[in-house]
Amino acid sequence: MPRNRGLSIPKDLLKKEPLPIPSKHNNSMNYSETIDWLFRQFPAYHNLGAQAYNPGLKNIEELSAFFHNPEKELRFIHVGGTNGKGSVSNMLASILTESGETVGLFTSPHLFDFTERIRINGNPVDEQFVIEFCEKVRNHSWKIEPSFFEITWMMALVFFHRNSCSIVVAEVGLGGRLDATNIIQPLISVITNIGLDHVNILGDTRAKIAFEKAGIIKTHTPVVLGETDSETFPVFESRAKELQAEIIIPRKEISLPEGIIGYQTGNYIIVSAVCDYLETQGFSVDQTVREKGIRNLKRHTGFFGRMEIIARHPLTIVDCAHNAEGIHALFQSVKEFSRGTLHCIYGTSSDKDLEAILDEFPADAHFYFTAFANPRSIRLEDLKEKVDSRVEKKLFFDSPLKALEKAQDSANKADTILIFGSFFLVHDFFEVFFQKGLAEKK
Repeated sequence: MPRNRGLSIPKDLLKKEPLPIPSKHNNSMNYSETIDWLFRQFPAYHNLGAQAYNPGLKNIEELSAFFHNPEKELRFIHVGGTNGKGSVSNMLASILTESGETVGLFTSPHLFDFTERIRINGNPVDEQFVIEFCEKVRNHSWKIEPSFFEITWMMALVFFHRNSCSIVVAEVGLGGRLDATNIIQPLISVITNIGLDHVNILGDTRAKIAFEKAGIIKTHTPVVLGETDSETFPVFESRAKELQAEIIIPRKEISLPEGIIGYQTGNYIIVSAVCDYLETQGFSVDQTVREKGIRNLKRHTGFFGRMEIIARHPLTIVDCAHNAEGIHALFQSVKEFSRGTLHCIYGTSSDKDLEAILDEFPADAHFYFTAFANPRSIRLEDLKEKVDSRVEKKLFFDSPLKALEKAQDSANKADTILIFGSFFLVHDFFEVFFQKGLAEKK
């Protein structure tokens, strides 16, 4: 499949003169080799999970100093939370692109190619830029050991700065307080919600997780809170008062653009609240622009796999919901428009709380459990053991395609097929859908 190669690379990519190249690195790499090096040389959460997490800002601050602190010359919207932060980030980027801004968008993980993580007005970072940036990192003798995510985030900042982005939408990687993205000073911060995900890293209560997420709130900088309750709001309120930051609670009754359905309604309500604030700061994001931004979401951002309908007979939906809270919202949404018997294809990473997730599965649905190719996939044997008698109508498969074939054979044209779970599972399915012409990249 042809790849959109994105924006051209400015000749003054890096301000410093090239450093001497150590002999062990005295060879250039192509894009594929560069990405392989990037994933192997430094720990990547994308592949390793929690063991790759590198909390703290020391590394990113040193990287930033080396690249002349590009974040200090950019404007940001900082988006954190447990679920929905990817949707909110992409919606905001699309709306701002529609308004005429030069919009940098930083998200993770990617579904198909590394370059998706770094976009300007929908165009992914150029492969040659990735090569040159990584060579600069490879050729320097660091006293630190920067992670995959830290290098990628700094790559994004340099790219956005060199292309004179007028606004950058940055999605938090994990947590907030100690996340590499937290070196920025945003115009506004967003915390979508708080759920019990990554408890081995962020804490085992919603209050503890809220404390980590609240770390992105900055002095005299408003923060939009998508969801609050008696356990999490005091945490946010305390942080906001300490920093004299205004708390914005979105209005629930707003006009929804066409295409916003299910749980995306809540995400769009957050987006609308951010846009209301941006209008007071001189951004042209009125209702007409917002509706155009949502209509052109995929074109402006390459956004995939969130309540995405890829076939009608049977109705086939793909979604990246991967933790208990997200899956609960997904099934609540599916109730609104599913038809016939519900056939669910599900795969998960080994670090997810499967016990809590299984509690969200509807009893009357047929489930097709599967492992997938990424090393973080739960083993099929473990999946069988954990599911056991908790799901009545179930089958197990060693590949997503076998699960899909069985679901399609079992479902009739009046039924619904739901494919959900890990980003890696969704990736595997979309590769097939593209090849068969069932989905388009734009």
